Amino acid sequence: MQQLIWEAEYECMPREDLAQLQLERLQATLNRAYKNVTCYRNKFNELGIVPEDVQSLDDLRKLPFTTKEDLRLNYPYGMFAVPLREVVRIHSSSGTTGKPTVVGYTRHDIKTWSNLVARFMTAAGVTHDDVVQIAFGYGLFTGAFGLHYAAETIGASVIPMSSGNTEKQIMIMQDYRSTALVCTPSYAITLADRMEKMGIDPKTLSLRIGLFGGEPWSDAMRREIEERLHISATDNYGLSEVIGPGVAGECQGKCGMHIFEDAFIPEIIDPDTCQLLPPGSVGELVLTTINKEAFPMIRYRTRDITSLDYTPCSCGRTMVRMKKTMGRSDDMLIIKGVNVFPSQIEEVLFAIEGCEPHYQLVVDRKGALDVLEVRIEVTENIFFDEMKKQKAFLEMVEKRIESTLGVGATVKLVEPNSIPRHEGKADRVIDKRRL
Repeated sequence: MQQLIWEAEYECMPREDLAQLQLERLQATLNRAYKNVTCYRNKFNELGIVPEDVQSLDDLRKLPFTTKEDLRLNYPYGMFAVPLREVVRIHSSSGTTGKPTVVGYTRHDIKTWSNLVARFMTAAGVTHDDVVQIAFGYGLFTGAFGLHYAAETIGASVIPMSSGNTEKQIMIMQDYRSTALVCTPSYAITLADRMEKMGIDPKTLSLRIGLFGGEPWSDAMRREIEERLHISATDNYGLSEVIGPGVAGECQGKCGMHIFEDAFIPEIIDPDTCQLLPPGSVGELVLTTINKEAFPMIRYRTRDITSLDYTPCSCGRTMVRMKKTMGRSDDMLIIKGVNVFPSQIEEVLFAIEGCEPHYQLVVDRKGALDVLEVRIEVTENIFFDEMKKQKAFLEMVEKRIESTLGVGATVKLVEPNSIPRHEGKADRVIDKRRL
């Protein structure tokens, strides 16, 4: 706990002191990467750059980007900056779209990771008195282990339940008196649905905090989770290529996720032109790690779309806040030339009484035109309502979607429980144009 308290002091640092710390750590990281990672040395040499050319944080923009493709081309250990004998943990992605991305951690990296996650858990309100139930899948996925070790760092009790087995999850919550839940937001909804079917009142549970990550979710979905599970739902952000969870997390003010800038330097770029955007702009998040040993990432393109807020936070933390991610630039749907994110549609649906918190987007092409169908679960009284009222409901939903997106969509009402439930990340989009 002593080191965690000391590190937390960074969170309220004056911006000028933080900038100096970042520059010192950045320069050390660049030297390590240039010396030990062939990929980075080649990238720097192609641009005629050496680490000594970076004399200020503004010089960061001169450096090349790192992409997931770089990681795949250097599979499995080509991006490691330390010998394998110094790596004590290896994680990787699922590799469903090709070779997995493999990441490594030294003993120091594991401690850094645990402390970063512990900091956002503490900011969300977790203490040593909590019982933390982790419903992320254990294994090569970074999420479960990041939260697990962090909760132990805080001194909380950990239930390593892993994902799935929804009814047993609920039984464990009841019997073990879990106070904090860790999972994806869509799985939190699945848990609420199952409790309702089982006739269990969430008010009888000991749950008080939810720490949700792994997928984009809207403020409307947050309200749904908080009302149905009677908890405070907080957001956190991370990705395995950078460190796992622990890049950013919300304080109890819930006004954006504080990025731990003593460990990461964030930038926002235009995903098409790669040009740096001014503060407050919406664009793609780029992250540079500045205190990782085994697997440094320089200007890593996350593909996540968000914006950064540098205004003071009521909690007193001076570190920049990132808004909820709107989605990913590589998952963004382009319908008739308009950029569409699932989270935009989710926000519309959650505001309409009668819509259940389960939906699916189906994109297809008819002739030369893209078409979007939004399948939404509705309450039984609407699904089985008379044709005239159902038609009016459909038209109202379609009008709101078009007003929000700037492009029309066909809405199809489906009966409750007909859209597949997921125990991990929800599969919101079926793009038949890619099939």
